[in-house]
Amino acid sequence: MTGARRARGDGPYDAETAARTTSTGRDGPYDTENAARTTSTRQDRPLESTARTPSTAQDRSYDTESAARTTRARAARLAASPDGPVVAAALLALLAAVDTVLRADSGDRLTAALLLAFGATAPVALLRTHPVPAAVLVTAANTPLLALLGAPVAAGAAAQALLLHRLARHGTRRVRAVAVLLVLPLAGYAVGDPGTADGGRLDDAGRLLAVAAAVLLSAATATGLAHRARSAAAAHDATERAIAHALYEHAARGERARIARELHDVVAHHISMISVQAETARLTTPGLPADGARHFRDIGDTARTALTEMRRLLGVLRDDAGAAPAARRPPPGLAELNELLDDARDAAGAAVRLIVSGSVRPLGTGVELTAYRIVQEALTNARRHAPGAAVDVEVHYADTALLLRIRDNGPGPAAPVRPGSGGHGLPGMRERAAAVGGRLRSGPAVGGGFLLEATLPVQTPASPDATPDPSADTDPSASGTAA
Repeated sequence: MTGARRARGDGPYDAETAARTTSTGRDGPYDTENAARTTSTRQDRPLESTARTPSTAQDRSYDTESAARTTRARAARLAASPDGPVVAAALLALLAAVDTVLRADSGDRLTAALLLAFGATAPVALLRTHPVPAAVLVTAANTPLLALLGAPVAAGAAAQALLLHRLARHGTRRVRAVAVLLVLPLAGYAVGDPGTADGGRLDDAGRLLAVAAAVLLSAATATGLAHRARSAAAAHDATERAIAHALYEHAARGERARIARELHDVVAHHISMISVQAETARLTTPGLPADGARHFRDIGDTARTALTEMRRLLGVLRDDAGAAPAARRPPPGLAELNELLDDARDAAGAAVRLIVSGSVRPLGTGVELTAYRIVQEALTNARRHAPGAAVDVEVHYADTALLLRIRDNGPGPAAPVRPGSGGHGLPGMRERAAAVGGRLRSGPAVGGGFLLEATLPVQTPASPDATPDPSADTDPSASGTAA
């Protein structure tokens, strides 16, 4: 009864439980959706793992490359350090000792082999200080060690290859010849096979190892020689490029100086004429109003300022600056001297005479252009430093030279002109005369005034290689005509 009542008393509880179970059954779609999500998540997990796998492989590859770079950098620092050869010698000696102990018998033969192995590797410590004696010692130890063991020691062959490469790459011509000769003992032993220490012959393995060691030494020596040749070729090319650059700069400076002379000779001449004409008009025009006189004075001042600025710019041009070439035109010559003197007379209002003597004939373009520029610059200097003074221009055609003589009757130079304090006129004239093989002299004239004399050599058909004789036909006033 009690159990029945308890069962019946639990009825409401069972009903509620059943209701909940029914509700849970109604919630089945939600459980299905959760299950689907769980399944999808489980299916996506392998895909995510697969997607992360390449990244992990790349990371491992990057770590390997980074470790390799670090190892190479440390090895390079160790090789470049002062203790690098000592460390290399110690490692090679240890390897050679291990190889010898494994291959040699005990007793006196082992002791001799260890001493030879040490002598074949320890001299590497002298790689930088005494490479030639070290290479000789290593070679002298490697050959008997081969005869004693019946095969070369790998560490000894590596030490000899390192030393021979050093000699071939950094040594002089005689040292490189020594490096080539030090290859021959091991190569001759490998090819000739004189026998081992116990009276036998090299077996096939020993002969193969000896030939491989000889090839290694030859390759190391050839590589050093090739590096030496490439370095010498690179140095030669660098020297040629430096020379070509220097020649180019020298030619550019010469061209800038030539342009500066041309600009000064042409532009300064005309600017000086502007200044002189303005001053002449201001002083000689009758009844000139005050405003007109002021304008003429401004013109003269502007021309002189422009001439000063142009000289400053030409000084920079002669040093480093560049300039565009002037417009092309036929170069003036001696045939244009009359026109040049007419312009000078009109500009200065002074007497200018042209006296020509000798056998008048066409000369070279360079000589005529030089003579024209010298006369032009001399007239400009006369107007600037001796305004109103009469000027005589004498041109004498000698057999082997053209002689120029320009003199004015002004007061002459008040004091010696210091180098660099004046314009570019006189230095430019001297450079022009020297460019055609001539010379120029200037200074105070006897009796007052300023005198400029130039001798420009010319070639004649009768004597193409003749040089001017300064003592012959040096008096332009001996005979001639005045213009």
